[in-house]
Amino acid sequence: MTIRIPAGLHSRTFVKAQVNSVVSTGLDFGMTIALTEFFGMWCVASSAVGRVAGGGCNFALGRYWVYDAKDTRAINQMVKFIVAWWINFVLNIGGMYAMADLLGVNYMFSKIVVAIIFGVFVNYVMQKRFVFNT
Repeated sequence: MTIRIPAGLHSRTFVKAQVNSVVSTGLDFGMTIALTEFFGMWCVASSAVGRVAGGGCNFALGRYWVYDAKDTRAINQMVKFIVAWWINFVLNIGGMYAMADLLGVNYMFSKIVVAIIFGVFVNYVMQKRFVFNT
C-alpha cells in the first residue's frame, strides 16, 4: 500500500512554513508558560498573549522568508493576515478552553493538540492561498 502525500505538503514552502510555525509557536508557548507559571496569569489569558506575540513573529517570517512576498504592499497582507489570524486565534483559544477548562485536560497538552490541528489544517492553507497568495 502506497501512501500519497498531497502535492504541496512536501514542498519547500510547506517545510519553511512549518519551521516558521515551530519558531512562532515556541515564542507563543514560552510566553504562555512564563505568564502562567511565573506570573500566575489564567492559562487562557496567557495563551491569548502568547498567540499575539507568536502571530507577529509568524507574519514577519511568512512575509520575508517563507513566501518571499515582500513585493506586495505590507498593509494589504497585514489586513488579510489579521483576518486569517483572528479565525485561527478563535479556533485555538476556543479549542484550548474546551479541552483545559471544560474537560480538565492539562493546559499545555491542550494547547499543543489544538495548535497542531489548526496550524497544519487551517493556518497553512489560509496563509498560502489567502494572505500571501502563492
